[in-house]
Amino acid sequence: MITLKNVSRSFKTDSGVVSAVNDISLNVPDSTFAAIVGKSGSGKSTLLGLLGALDRPTSGSIEVNGKNIAALNDHSLIKYRRSAIGYIFQSYNLVPNLTALENVMLPMEFAGVNKSARKQRAEDLLSQVGLKGGKQSRRPSRLSGGEQQRVAIARALANKPNLILADEPTGNLDSATGELIFDLLHNLSRKNNTTIIVVTHDLAIAGKTDVTFKLNDGKLVNDPTKTKHSVS
Repeated sequence: MITLKNVSRSFKTDSGVVSAVNDISLNVPDSTFAAIVGKSGSGKSTLLGLLGALDRPTSGSIEVNGKNIAALNDHSLIKYRRSAIGYIFQSYNLVPNLTALENVMLPMEFAGVNKSARKQRAEDLLSQVGLKGGKQSRRPSRLSGGEQQRVAIARALANKPNLILADEPTGNLDSATGELIFDLLHNLSRKNNTTIIVVTHDLAIAGKTDVTFKLNDGKLVNDPTKTKHSVS
């Protein structure tokens, strides 16, 4: 369970203090596929960064399974990010001189997994997201956008995180490929009992999630909208 209690994040600018996230309280149960939606500048990415322990709130608490991650020291935060969270980015963020397989193996190397186990799990994950055969040995430049995002999803799953955070994961993809990626994420959340939180501007795609949180000017402006879509 992820629980935010009165979380705010403000920044000092030349024109004054800006509240990017303003007194947000919400709950995300385990194994939920959730979306955060809102206009550009509404605070979506700031909130995602707080959930991923990439930033600390100005006030409030962020509890994951009862632990306030906002209060962890820097060493504990690094360990938490490495073991408990997988990240998926709009721009894929793959290492260009590594193959798809090597990109997926990389987080496991940092976690101390031996090479043969890294390779086997990376092959299995890439097959799970639909990237098989010779494509696993290709570098990102020789893969389509959709294929690169599949590699990024496999990489996010590498260390078996409890939480995956995705920031506009379909933003660089055409609509058909974007829907396929969202369906893939939905299936993976069910198969692996993983909580997935996605920032998106696409309300139609957000409707595929279990719950949707809408932000406006840093505030939660709706009661979470629950949906019960199943993806085969």
